[in-house]
Amino acid sequence: MGDFSDLLVYKKSFELAMDIFEISKSFPKDEAYSLTDQIRKSSRSTNICLIEAYRKRRYKAHFISKLSDSDMENSETKGWLKFAFECKYLSQEKYEKLTLQSEEVGRLLNHMINNPEKYGAV
Repeated sequence: MGDFSDLLVYKKSFELAMDIFEISKSFPKDEAYSLTDQIRKSSRSTNICLIEAYRKRRYKAHFISKLSDSDMENSETKGWLKFAFECKYLSQEKYEKLTLQSEEVGRLLNHMINNPEKYGAV
């Protein structure tokens, strides 16, 4: 089995985190220590928890637990996206694009959670 960076979900979650980083640069300065930090943190944690899960795939329960953490962080990201949209920091188009990306990451993570043996978990 290859490295975690070969996983589609890794590539998609990294892309989402970077897209959020770029777009959040335009958020108001008074959001720097709240929404901006939170959405960047959760989107990056989605990716980092996935890396940690991959390294723990030798232990099925640990693997699934870390994937669940990644899925939780992705859900948090989706929540922050909704706040950013409602605060008018994101256009409808950007909000929908980022939300679709997050939903795709969620589907991929859930596939891993439900099929851990396909990813080397024992």
